[in-house]
Amino acid sequence: MNVAKRQPRHHHHVYVVELDDRVWNEARFRRANPGYQLGRPYVYVGMTGLDPDLRFDRHKAGIQANAFVQRYGVRLLPALYEVFNPMPYGAAREMEVELAISLRERGFGVWQA
Repeated sequence: MNVAKRQPRHHHHVYVVELDDRVWNEARFRRANPGYQLGRPYVYVGMTGLDPDLRFDRHKAGIQANAFVQRYGVRLLPALYEVFNPMPYGAAREMEVELAISLRERGFGVWQA
């Protein structure tokens, strides 16, 4: 009997959450963003095995939440991440870091845990 191997389904995602500008009052956030350019967005960059909408809802509900997203999360910014998703776990881990670096280089205020 010849059983065909199933290809693994890629279901990991990177996502970007817009943060309210009050996050700039947090000293840890300011220290992490010495190159922040006035007027650029403040964002959180993450990765998940869930749908990004569900993950955002979990952050806001305090379930495995990043404190900055729970307190200051406004909305997802799909234009900054949709093109990359979905992907394998390893690629999502790498893309999370690369996307955060890229946004910081563009002057965004970025938190990436």
